[in-house]
Amino acid sequence: MRRKLQGGVWPTMLTPFTKEDKVDYEALGRLVEWYIDRGVHGLFAVCQSSEMFRLTLGERAGIAEFVVKKAAGRVPVVASGHIADSPEDQAAELTVMAGTGIDALVLITNRLAGPGDPDEVMAEQLQRLIERLPQDLPLGMYECPYPYKRLISPELLKWCADSGRFQFLKDTCCDLETLRLRMDAVRGSGLQIYNANSATLLESLPLGIAGYSGVMANFHPELYVWLLNRFREEPEETGGLMDFLSVAAWVEKQLYPVSAKYYLKLEGVLDHWSARTADARDLTATHRLELEQLRRLTETYRRRITQ
Repeated sequence: MRRKLQGGVWPTMLTPFTKEDKVDYEALGRLVEWYIDRGVHGLFAVCQSSEMFRLTLGERAGIAEFVVKKAAGRVPVVASGHIADSPEDQAAELTVMAGTGIDALVLITNRLAGPGDPDEVMAEQLQRLIERLPQDLPLGMYECPYPYKRLISPELLKWCADSGRFQFLKDTCCDLETLRLRMDAVRGSGLQIYNANSATLLESLPLGIAGYSGVMANFHPELYVWLLNRFREEPEETGGLMDFLSVAAWVEKQLYPVSAKYYLKLEGVLDHWSARTADARDLTATHRLELEQLRRLTETYRRRITQ
């Protein structure tokens, strides 16, 4: 029996590469340990942060299988990985990913319909796909911003919740009113919403948002863990921390995921900061200095919350 997914911090995992541009499984193992040591509640492997659109299907499946084995039941693992355009090819990809041992399979909203298609098109494609997937495998949805961002409507989200198949939504709407409507649509169901946006996170938690699944969990996940654990008991301290986290999240615009990989090299986790979606040589000396400064600030906040 697969376990129910828990709320909390779910990093959108990176994919380390060797100098030969192969998946670096040794570094990936260290990365899994780094996340878990910092108290995360789950891992989202094979997503946009993982550069899934630049990974072969074999690499996607291999990464998911490796992360499941490395996590060894300590935290649940979810994964996406269907990047094809045609529904038939997507079904084939999802079938492979479903067999990797993951705790939930996450569907990408922009793969289910085109930019101009109405919700009805997306709903039909969604229905066809889930009928072909294992009935005992929980599902999720991911509003991936590439190649375009397709937000799921509250009505379609309610359909997902009512189906009983969905447990996970990685929400990228970045809007509190939309989050409120979405929570109203899923309340009382088994579908949990994870906010990917730092700026709105703290204010979204009282609405019932289950946690955080975003880019910045690749920099300082332990700060997000502390925020989620303490926001009710220590509103003043968590408010100040949220101000820092929101400003720190501007680093997302700085040659990500190369920037995150450089940061994790500073942490002693990765050996290289190469990527397939961006040229690591474009991370300038000034960019690297800024990341080093961010790490020192993170250490300051880490010491404060662990006193």
